[in-house]
Amino acid sequence: MYHFGDLALHQRKRQTDMTPPSEHRDFVRQIIEDDNASGKWGSRVHTRFPPEPNGYLHIGHAKSICLNFGIAKEYGGLCNLRFDDTNPEKEDVEYVDSIMEDVRWLGFDWEDRLFYASDYFEQLYAWAEKLICDGKAYVCSLSLEEIRSGRGTPTEPGANSIYRDRSVEENLDLFRRMRAGEFPEGAHVLRAKIDMAHKHMLLRDPIMYRIRFAEHHRTGNKWCIYPTYDYTHGQSDSLEKITHSICTLEFENHRPLYDWYCDALGIHHPQQIEFNRLNLTYTMMSKRRLLELVQAGTVTGWDDPRMPTICGLRRRGYTPEAVRSFCASVGVTKHNATMDMVVLENHIREDLNKRAERRMAVLNPVRVVITNYPEGQIEELDAINNPEDPAAGSRKVPFSRELYIEAEDFMEEPPKKFFRLAPGREVRLRWAYFITCTDVVKDASGNVTEIRCTYDPATRGGDAPDGRKVKATLHWVSASHAVPTEVRLYDHLFMKEDPDAVDDPSLDWKSNLNPNSLQIISNAMLEPSLKTAVAGDRFQFERMGYFCADKDSQPGRPVFNRTVTLKDAWAKEQQK
Repeated sequence: MYHFGDLALHQRKRQTDMTPPSEHRDFVRQIIEDDNASGKWGSRVHTRFPPEPNGYLHIGHAKSICLNFGIAKEYGGLCNLRFDDTNPEKEDVEYVDSIMEDVRWLGFDWEDRLFYASDYFEQLYAWAEKLICDGKAYVCSLSLEEIRSGRGTPTEPGANSIYRDRSVEENLDLFRRMRAGEFPEGAHVLRAKIDMAHKHMLLRDPIMYRIRFAEHHRTGNKWCIYPTYDYTHGQSDSLEKITHSICTLEFENHRPLYDWYCDALGIHHPQQIEFNRLNLTYTMMSKRRLLELVQAGTVTGWDDPRMPTICGLRRRGYTPEAVRSFCASVGVTKHNATMDMVVLENHIREDLNKRAERRMAVLNPVRVVITNYPEGQIEELDAINNPEDPAAGSRKVPFSRELYIEAEDFMEEPPKKFFRLAPGREVRLRWAYFITCTDVVKDASGNVTEIRCTYDPATRGGDAPDGRKVKATLHWVSASHAVPTEVRLYDHLFMKEDPDAVDDPSLDWKSNLNPNSLQIISNAMLEPSLKTAVAGDRFQFERMGYFCADKDSQPGRPVFNRTVTLKDAWAKEQQK
């Protein structure tokens, strides 16, 4: 456990000249630089990432993680990981573990500064009693519906609770008995005594504590009263000596209450700063709705590669470097906006293009027989692993008389702009030879089952010594060496950019789910080097896209997920 009294000393030891480049100096960083220049907070920078453990984190949270941990690193400061675990009915240790895994995967480390709001339950309770003693809090026995109806409207003041003027002694007695479990749920709540006519609705005597007979994932049944998020959040920041409480814009409306509690208690008062949340097209960012998809079996789980969760992106093959790059590129402003999914996918492509080794895989195979190639002969051809990374070296690829190519790479009667294999046409096989189609074998239904070709032995390596050119290069796999496997092609989970946009008022957001978001190919053929791939290994399947070995892979039989296409195929499809 970290000792808060050591913070200033610890940060002075870490402080370095880490001013970010001017192009990254958004308004949040400008505030921090101004504070450091003025000596506010003793030139300390201490942030925190405070998720509620009631679900798995998604790409929107990744932006907040990168901002909070990134700013701390840039300015030689500290960043805590704190779980705001004040709602035992929705929280679970499963979510706690997943969040820690996600933060680590993104490349950040909270070191010894892992905290929970539940660590502070005794102190929060003591502060609540202080507010009661100061005449700033009271036990209210109205029902929640009565409390809501008594708040008034933005243009009309609320009505004081009939319990608002209880004595300090009565309030303390009732509050202590609430803690002792003497009352049923809903019998009483503790409310702050602020102003029922306040122009800010949240300051009209907000609820601080409610009775909940629910087992907490850390404190068990020790407590039967739990503090609200609004009461807990600022005081937790205060206890941890946070300097800049950075959160998304939906909390801007809560800032006056954050400030009121800190000021009323006379404790360390961090500065809350709000920034725009991250929204993506074709994506749903509500944890409640994502949970609904999981529970309904619409997806296979929180880590389904179609989900915008960080664990889903990881399983799909996204890299932490690409996610961090994307989060840095979207900017930090005061205006909410929706980013096009293609922007994220372009960051993934750019990153994987540099790091993913190339392999050949045929997803929709058709057999090719090279009639003039010696039967039984096997050649080992050299194939470059990644032209963007010379250090990646090369590998050997077996070549034989019978191969598989993509069925889409052959047409009997090709249109004018089709340059791939056709009767009488010559094409290049990647890393191998020029081949020419001479004949086609069909089944009783007229489907092509075999393509017969001849090859030019002088073109080994893929070039003709006489300088002749071909207009297409095809990938392939040796039939006798091919590794059969399952490949899963993922697309957007929703058909519309805005999943909430429905044309029929009788329908909801689920009507926009994409029925073609997953296509399973059960008979894909891989080059033999892919046989040893294990979960998390990423490759570019030449001409097909970027793929990642899934956790369902078995020894000798990997299963691959398509991470992203080589180009924005979705946009092209929508324009047809």
